[in-house]
Amino acid sequence: MALFHSSRLVSPCLASLSARASSWWAHVEMGPPDPILGVTEAFKRDTNSKKMNLGVGAYRDDNGKPYVLNCVRKVEAQLAAKNLDKEYLPIAGLAEFNKASAELALGDTNEVIKSGRYVTVQSISGTGSLRVGANFLHRFFKYSRDLYLPKPSWGNHTPIFRDAGMQLQSYRYYDPKTCGFDFNGAVEDISKIPEQSVILFHACAHNPTGVDPRPEQWKELAAIVKKRNLFAFFDMAYQGFASGDINRDAWAVRHFIEQGINVVLCQSYAKNMGLYGERVGAFTVVCKDAEEAKRVESQLKILIRPMYSNPPLNGARIASAILTSPDLRKEWLQEVKGMADRIIGMRTQLVANLKKEGSSHNWQHITDQIGMFCFTGLKPEQVERLTKEFSIYMTKDGRISVAGVTSGNVAYLAHAIHQVSK
Repeated sequence: MALFHSSRLVSPCLASLSARASSWWAHVEMGPPDPILGVTEAFKRDTNSKKMNLGVGAYRDDNGKPYVLNCVRKVEAQLAAKNLDKEYLPIAGLAEFNKASAELALGDTNEVIKSGRYVTVQSISGTGSLRVGANFLHRFFKYSRDLYLPKPSWGNHTPIFRDAGMQLQSYRYYDPKTCGFDFNGAVEDISKIPEQSVILFHACAHNPTGVDPRPEQWKELAAIVKKRNLFAFFDMAYQGFASGDINRDAWAVRHFIEQGINVVLCQSYAKNMGLYGERVGAFTVVCKDAEEAKRVESQLKILIRPMYSNPPLNGARIASAILTSPDLRKEWLQEVKGMADRIIGMRTQLVANLKKEGSSHNWQHITDQIGMFCFTGLKPEQVERLTKEFSIYMTKDGRISVAGVTSGNVAYLAHAIHQVSK
């Protein structure tokens, strides 16, 4: 009887232990929060009317509002009027979109395009393109598992390539002393990379620093890559959005190809067409000849099929219509230049307002850098003060999204930065 009584007493506890032990996921730990999403959550909770969110990597107009391009709205109306179906795309995506993407990146008169020695597949924006590329390298790049990233690089590069089975290494890129490009450090490191390794470059508007090599520096980097027989992997998420000129922003990619370097390339239409949620991207492999391109395409399809079967339809239709219609393309080029010019203008105004505040620091790096992001050079404790005292939110490394700066808040931002940095 006593035994029976004691078992009844402990049974709830045993039941709890048993339930925990029987859970398939008892061993799963809570993962760390995303640093950028954390910034946004804190921003939302803040009640200060002057608060600023400089963490998010999405374009905003001068009123701080999300912006949908007029050419995109026009295409959406055209597509709605056509009453099109919603059938699956082929595994490689929308053929006319793929062709237009390759021509946009490489130039429609490029020898690669004319000879057909390339393959382009539609992907799920830039991230999906990178993951397809990473998986392709892991399966078919037999020479090395090592992939060299610039230091720093976009935060998602590391998990994308690591989860695909690549071994991550780095080369010097950003110089915190000058808030600019560490050209000598990059040359020294790249010159020592083992032959037949993979090296990743940001084609333009380096994320997170906004620091890009100049054309003459790109030429030297290409010469080293060729000499060392390295495999060049380009990530181009900002063509047109960086400088406002699609050809200038694609210059590095085209130069490497001109030098006989067969690259792979990831593209995204999130920033330059504002198609963030449509998830529109492309992955291109430049091959030795058209026959090799066909073999590569066949294997890319085999990789993609179990990943997501086929890519989304709507965004590719929009991008394709804009790229292939002369009138829409002209309007897009004007609009993307308008977005780029607003970002460049905000950089200039921020520096001017810092001078007006009486700051004695050299802020030239803010205007030297390009694209959506700026590495301000602010230290973590200064970033913390900006948040606590001024309700200005950014990541701890001092990176700001210049898209969050407007003519209405740039003076307030300059004042706050001066207060924490003087």
